[in-house]
Amino acid sequence: MLNPHPVFLRQLVDDYLAALRNEDSLTAGARDMRLHDLGYTLCVSTGTHDVLAALERARRFLSFEESRAAS
Repeated sequence: MLNPHPVFLRQLVDDYLAALRNEDSLTAGARDMRLHDLGYTLCVSTGTHDVLAALERARRFLSFEESRAAS
């Protein structure tokens, strides 16, 4: 599996969740494209084929990295 840089992955997750909430006030088409692009990048970065699985893997990876950094 790829090991993305934690800062990059955190930003990617944050951007995806912000796009879901439509915090950028994008039009529906632009929002859909942004979600698609971010979802694809999340999947590639986490080695998954599904956005929900990518978000879960990212959460676990980031949690591991945070606990490792705290040690």
